[in-house]
Amino acid sequence: MAKSASQTTDEKKRRQAPSWFVAAIAGLFGLFYAYAVWAGVANILAMSEWADVLGGALAPTALVALILAIALPIVLFTLVIVIGRRRPVWKLIVLFFVGLGLIGVYWINLQSMFTNITFVFV
Repeated sequence: MAKSASQTTDEKKRRQAPSWFVAAIAGLFGLFYAYAVWAGVANILAMSEWADVLGGALAPTALVALILAIALPIVLFTLVIVIGRRRPVWKLIVLFFVGLGLIGVYWINLQSMFTNITFVFV
């Protein structure tokens, strides 16, 4: 027996999580993404201060890398919200973890770039 279109949409509505639950999950993960943004802001301020103390300036490449450390969490959080808004909750959570993993990989890469003093200061 074939299902009608209204039965299919009713089943989809029953399977979707309430919007408050999705918003709560997004808010919880948003705290982690916000922490990454604030860590980026603190890092760029500290590196600028360190460059002033040493009597130099940040290299343009280092400045771009530090600005990306601030922008990347914002972009990834927005992307996860856009991609995962119509997906089941467990897939949304997986997408948030993937985004946090990408941010972590970028931060580790950023820290390894800053071990070379000639890359950071001019």
